[in-house]
Amino acid sequence: MDLRDRAFAALSGQLGHPHGLPGRLVGRMLNRGNRGAVAAAADALEVRPGGVLADLGFGGGVGIELLLRRIGSTGQVHGVDVSATMIDAAQRRFRREITAGRLVLHNAAVEDLPMDDAGFNGAITLNTLYFVTDLPTALSEMARVLKADGRLVIGLGDPDAMGRMPFTAHGFNLRPISQVVDALGGAGLQLEEHRRVGDGDGAFHLLTATPISVSGRV
Repeated sequence: MDLRDRAFAALSGQLGHPHGLPGRLVGRMLNRGNRGAVAAAADALEVRPGGVLADLGFGGGVGIELLLRRIGSTGQVHGVDVSATMIDAAQRRFRREITAGRLVLHNAAVEDLPMDDAGFNGAITLNTLYFVTDLPTALSEMARVLKADGRLVIGLGDPDAMGRMPFTAHGFNLRPISQVVDALGGAGLQLEEHRRVGDGDGAFHLLTATPISVSGRV
């Protein structure tokens, strides 16, 4: 592997599992670059004040910030991330919300969520499924923690556009959107909306899903 490939592999590794000082810098970069898409995902949850929400794979924490604004003083947000560096950064940034009980953080993978069944009104997960090997298990876990009328919003970059980025050759699982949609059904979820955020062929994909028992469709 030449120097260029090593640099791209290092960047890919930090995007999938930020760690150390470079990971903190990556987290800040992700907050700036993803804010619009995360805001659109939070809006798609159709949050009511007092709800219980989750940001699964929260990275730099912009999703936690936006969800906290939406649930009001009586709601609660859970943030899950596999990176201890991102957990530490969120603990520092949101220490008041944690102390008040409005935010709970979990250092865990999305394939093994440390939360009770049917406890959440909604959850978002953006730019996480690229780093998931077992997609059915991850989606089943997300479905498990949703209430019967809950909503899950998944955000993914366009796989063709992302495939043209040199760093995604190192450790990214760039699945067709149709494959993710098919996997939702196996996890007990029904696609309610698929829309794009941004312009052109590379616009971001937002998938909103609900438990099949609610939609009444199979």
